[in-house]
Formats: sequence, structure tokens, C-alpha cells
Amino acid sequence: MAGAAHCSLQAKRLLLDPKFEGYKLSLEPLACYQLELDAAVAEAKLRDDQYTLDHMRAFGMYNYLHLDSWYQDNVYYVDQFGRVMNLSVTLDTALQKPREVFRLPTDLTAYDDRLCSSMHFSSSTWLTLSDGTGRLYLIKSGKRGDSASEKWEIVFNEELGRPFIITHSVSFVKSDMHSVAVLLLRVEKDELDTKGSGFHITLEWITIAEISKEGDHRYEIFKRRVLQGKSVPHYAAIEPSGDGLMVVSYKPFKFMKDDKLEDKLEENDDAKATNEKKDPLYYWQQTEDDVTITVNIPQDITKDDIKVHFFPDNICVTLKDQPPMMEGKLSSSVDHESCTWIIRDNKSLEITLVKKNEGPWWPELIVGDTRGEFIMDPAQRSEIAESLMHLTSEVMNPNPEKEKPPCNAQELEECDAFLEDSASLCRFDGNTLKVTHVINLGSNQYLFSVVVDPREMPCFCLRHDVDALLWQPHSDQPENMWEHIATFNALGYVQASKQDKKFMACAPDYSYAALCECLRRVFIYRQPTPLSTVLYNRKEGRQVGQVAKQLVATLEASDPILGFQATRERLFVLTTKTLFLIKVNSGN
Repeated sequence: MAGAAHCSLQAKRLLLDPKFEGYKLSLEPLACYQLELDAAVAEAKLRDDQYTLDHMRAFGMYNYLHLDSWYQDNVYYVDQFGRVMNLSVTLDTALQKPREVFRLPTDLTAYDDRLCSSMHFSSSTWLTLSDGTGRLYLIKSGKRGDSASEKWEIVFNEELGRPFIITHSVSFVKSDMHSVAVLLLRVEKDELDTKGSGFHITLEWITIAEISKEGDHRYEIFKRRVLQGKSVPHYAAIEPSGDGLMVVSYKPFKFMKDDKLEDKLEENDDAKATNEKKDPLYYWQQTEDDVTITVNIPQDITKDDIKVHFFPDNICVTLKDQPPMMEGKLSSSVDHESCTWIIRDNKSLEITLVKKNEGPWWPELIVGDTRGEFIMDPAQRSEIAESLMHLTSEVMNPNPEKEKPPCNAQELEECDAFLEDSASLCRFDGNTLKVTHVINLGSNQYLFSVVVDPREMPCFCLRHDVDALLWQPHSDQPENMWEHIATFNALGYVQASKQDKKFMACAPDYSYAALCECLRRVFIYRQPTPLSTVLYNRKEGRQVGQVAKQLVATLEASDPILGFQATRERLFVLTTKTLFLIKVNSGN
């Protein structure tokens, strides 16, 4: 991941509630409707050779209910006869039976090694569909959810090797050419892995484009790229423009090359980048008040050849009308009118930046620029070492009786323990096939993903301390690529105590979050709302202005839950033979 910008997620303080007091169990009744299915869901159970945790995550915990985010309260599933069934809800009291909108040409019962059928809605009129046998369909659907205008038409179908599931797809137009990019996931046997699970994960990124040949318009595979990793990704989505890919995973993914020659070229590029790093472009130092930059320049460069432009948040340095040698966003704002530069001994250019806010330490000079080297003053180094001295000791727990003893891991509650040590979020460039941005998620446990705006990438929800924070990726905004858009108070802590949880979701308007167990029970957590009556906190003797409610629904079903989706008004819960609708919010 050399050359990738190491970023961080910046939570918005205004969306956090440090005084949140917890959820109050509400006994208000929830309207629950159920529809008996004509045929059972086409469930593909794990085989004896699918025994790893990755198999369980990818296929055993698969969500068989598909929400069409382009149309309100529109869900789909595939039954055992290969029929794609649709339920579109307009009125809860006048529910229609799920209707068939498409039938897979494949006889699903004839395949012993098939996976679950999967689909993804690329746009309001396009979708990708897989029968679980290794065949991919690109379908033009018309306006979905409307029996009069919805007609599914296959425009592309091809056998693509071993069975896969579809994780994401997008539809876009570039250079007047319509394309659909789709992401396929496989868990494959790895003969070279003798110490691990014996399997690896592949993400195949396929672009299907409309190609005109002698007046004939047809859709063909335009590009195929494969990423490989050692753990099933929590999140994998293609950018709306089709130019990049974002992956959240415990273990890193990397693109696989077509031959060893390209691997060697990439190694040479990495070695070249390493050598370049040994000779920094510039050196910089900082104090609480200012930043000093030193750049070595050729001897024939004069003052007239140098142009330095200062801006409140940016800097640009050019020599002899060449492309800028230094340009970009600074780590923090500067007083650009007070910034200066001079030439030292005709050998170096010295630039002085005056910090606008005194005190804060800059982690880097120019955001994402790794060509410079930070030089720390010895006095600063000793000052930092002295400030950290109280955190270290040559004696193990030297003073256990003091008021604030060291953290004891045995005192952590079970719900504070994570299955994995650390996951990362990586952004891959579709052209260079390299990682451009990396975020180490640390202990920010991945919880679930949700589509808030179908024209944007899916949001992902992470645990931050006890809360659950929802993040919206913006691939077209490099300065704000991941935006904190909502918080579910204490949900990170609450969900960790649900040992039997299977799926999590939230409403696209963030009004509630929900999770379901493997059998029957569904938990709903509403956002805090103002109270219509006066309520007092007895311990603190103050009035409580708002309260967050927890609701519990128990389904009348003995079959395991196979699918779970949330909309603004409803929860959809799918079991083997029944589809339940739980009314959470009114339509007003």
C-alpha cells in the first residue's frame, strides 16, 4: 500500500450525545402483518466442504431478501422454483400476494454445488442477477414495483466460471457509452495455503458495456479485474462513476495480475518509490507558532525563477514555470498574509508558514504528500518524552493502590471484546489498480450497511465506543470522502449483548435501527423523541426532555429468519415460508 494516503474518520460532535441515558422498553403494540408464500425460499444450505468462518459469513449469513432502494417499500426474493418474486407495499391493510416478475432459465434443483441466488439493483431500470450456478444476467426491468410497466428483459447473460454471489453493481454512462459494473464474490480453495483455512476470497470486478458493431447494439464484457484476500469483506462497493472501489475487510485485498511480468514491473515500481523516499523532496520543522520548510534547489535557480503562492489552507511552489513541485492542502490553516520565503546561500529555499491557530501539532505538512521528511528539534523530542514518562515504568503495576489503577483486561465486559483485532477501509483506483486511501478502523467494529440515497454508495455503520456511527462515502469529494451523517446512541454496546443476532439494519431517514435474532425476535431502537408528559430523573432531580424507546416484536414462526430489510415505515422479515411486515413508523 505504498503511496496510499492514510486517512481517518472525523466524527461530527454535534451528532454525538454524551448525556444519552439509554433506551426505555416500550410496550406499545406494533402492527405486524404476515404473508404465506406460495413456495419456499430457494435457500442454499452450506455443504460439508463449506466449513470455514468465511463460508458462514458469505453464504450461511446471506440476506435472501433484497430491498429495491430506488422505489419505496419494494422487496424481492427467489423461491425454490427459480421465480423472482416481488412485494410492493402501498397500504398495509390491503396487502397483495407476492407476484412473479421473472423466472430463471436454470433448473436450480439440478445443481448440487450451487450457491444462493443473488441480485442487486444497479439503477431505477437496470439490475444484475445470478442464479448461484456461475451465470450472470444483466436485466433491463423498466419501472419496477408497477405491474403495468415492469418487464424484465435479459440483455446479457454469460457463464463466468465458479459459482459466486453479487455484492454490488452500478449503472453509469461514460463517453456516451452505457456500462454496468458488478462485483462478484467467491470463496475458493487455495492449494498453497497450508497453514490457514485452505481458502482465499476473490472479488471479481466486471464492467459490461453497450458496444455497437456494424449497427448492432449488444452488451459485452468490457473489462475484468480480480482482487484477492484472506477474509470475506464486511463491505465492498463500486463508486457511482465506476472509477473506484471501496472495501472494508479484516485482512487486506490486492489486485491479481495476469502474468508474472506485471508482478515484476509492480515490484520495480515499489522499489523505485522506496528509493525516492530515501531522498526527500523537502524537510520541515514546526513550533507552536510556525512551520519552516526547506527545499533544495539547483544552483542556477534565481529569485525570479521561484513562485510561491500562499493561501489560507493551501500552498503552491513552482520553479521556472515548471509543474508545481509542491502543491496541496495544508494540515491546518495559516495566516497567508504573514507567510514568507527566502533563498539561503543559493542552495535552498526556506519557506515560513505562520499558523493561524497556535498550539495544535500538525501530523503532516501537505495532506497526503509523503515526499517530505519531518525534522524534530531535540528540545521538542525531550519534551514529548517527558510528558509520556508517567505512562511507562520498569516495574509491572508499581502502585496498585493509587486512585486510578491501570486498565485491567479482566474487567472488560464480554460485549466489549471484538472477534477481530483490526479492520481497514481501502479505496482502490480502477485505472492504476492501486490503493489510494487507507483507514485503519482499529476497534471500530463494522456493524451493517444501508442505502440512504441509491445514487450514492451504500453507507456503512461502525461502532465508536458505545455508539454506532453511520458513514456516507463521497467518492467525488476528496476532502470529505467519508461523512458522518447519523448516530445511533449506545447501539454499539447494545448489539454486542445480542449473542443470537443475525441481521442489522436502519431506516434510510435514521429514525430507527433494528436487529433480528436467528429465530422469531426483532429488536427496534428508536431515536430520542420529545415527551408529551413531564418525566423526572430521580437520581439527578431534573426533568427529562426526550426519551429513546426500545421495542420488541416476536414473530409467530418456527422457521429461521432468512432475510431482513428496513424502510422508513416498515421492517420486512423473511422466513422460509412467510414474509412478515412490521409497521414501525406512520406514513405521515
